[in-house]
Amino acid sequence: MTSFAPGRVLGIDPGLNITGYGVIERIGGKLQIVEAGVIRGGDRTSLTKRLAGIYHGICEVLTQFQPQTVALEELYSHYERPRTSILMGHARGVICLAAEQAGVTVTAYAATKVKKLLTGNGRAPKMQMQQAICREFGLVTPPEPPDVADALAIALSHHFSQQLPTLRELTQSDRANHRLRS
Repeated sequence: MTSFAPGRVLGIDPGLNITGYGVIERIGGKLQIVEAGVIRGGDRTSLTKRLAGIYHGICEVLTQFQPQTVALEELYSHYERPRTSILMGHARGVICLAAEQAGVTVTAYAATKVKKLLTGNGRAPKMQMQQAICREFGLVTPPEPPDVADALAIALSHHFSQQLPTLRELTQSDRANHRLRS
């Protein structure tokens, strides 16, 4: 890819204990990381305090970096752990609320699609995602914790998807092909 959609993107990997975020923007003809880090919800506090911490942290990032859009990981539900997806829905909810209140649009991306886009493997492990982020941004060391790399990957996927209108069609095509093989 040589060109990217204009604007600043905030990528978010939601979590109750650690929410990774990454702000990227094309600066001087090159896609760059403006800021990346984590918001800690805390692991020994009540759910409501964790959610408040995530909400206030996201509000602060939105105010400070003023992205044009938020790219957020879609909710994933594993049949063996439905409670986890319900709890993650709470985290995503306060993130979406913060973005809406800031007047910023939110676009969701499935983790498997982000992984496939950046590594060619929809089930890529964390280490492979960190390596992909190092390659894309010319980093010497991988972002830590891995939630930061995931957030940057989500933001990067948004940039790529804005340049590839057929990405949505490809996603639909992938599903259709999967149904045919089943």
